Amino acid sequence: MFIKVMFGAGHWELVNPWCSVVTLTAYLKRKGQVPPDATIALLAEDGHLVSLGEDLEEGTSSPPSRGSPLLQERGTYVLVQIIREGGVPTRYVSLLENLDDWYPELAEELRWLSGLPAMGNSRKRRMGNRRGQQEQGTPSRSRRVGSLMSKTR
Repeated sequence: MFIKVMFGAGHWELVNPWCSVVTLTAYLKRKGQVPPDATIALLAEDGHLVSLGEDLEEGTSSPPSRGSPLLQERGTYVLVQIIREGGVPTRYVSLLENLDDWYPELAEELRWLSGLPAMGNSRKRRMGNRRGQQEQGTPSRSRRVGSLMSKTR
């Protein structure tokens, strides 16, 4: 099993997530040149955000969980840094340069997660999708309809 993690100026790494989340996180921070105390996450092509830094420490009493159940086999993810102020996530910053060029839908998702205004007419589409799901009673966050896999092949 492997996943593709994108960061920097179009760089990517094939990563085997069949390891502890602590090990996976440390490796991605080193490769992405992220400070060791930063919180990171992986943003999937469908807009699903997988946080990797919440309450993870080597010295915890329970064994660290594996990264593989959290991630889709052969999926492509964008490395994201979570900037916290006052203990609450306030901004989600892509560590893939020019995310708007690579994945405009994911750039929009990060803007929305950060509470920033939408760009262009995608706000109307997002609002329509969210209202429709709320009316159906779906408690979870909306997922992207189309896959972006065609862009990476």
